[in-house]
Amino acid sequence: MVVINVWDKAMISKVEKAIRESGIGINPVTDGPLIRLPIPELNEERRKQLTKVAAGYAENAKIAIRNVRRDGMDQIKKAKGMGEDDQKMWSEEVQEMTDKAITAIDRALEGKQQEIMQV
Repeated sequence: MVVINVWDKAMISKVEKAIRESGIGINPVTDGPLIRLPIPELNEERRKQLTKVAAGYAENAKIAIRNVRRDGMDQIKKAKGMGEDDQKMWSEEVQEMTDKAITAIDRALEGKQQEIMQV
């Protein structure tokens, strides 16, 4: 059980709603200024759900990285006074950095999924 003590009473309903909508499968119980989060026992089904949640966060991170890459590529294409060779070099650099970041996310996800599934 995790207990959250919300100092600002006006924020209790918002905190509860955010926890409920987070997709982690925990149903908060409000008790005055306290929000109680009963953490279910990790059985195999729950572990699989958590790996899916982790995969969703990883996918969102990859999408954010691809958006940054797209913005970087657009800036390179719009740069005035930059030759084709320089554009190609910087485009390859941006792509290389993107690939490294996505590989790091994939490795972190794989490690986290193994950690979650470990009994």
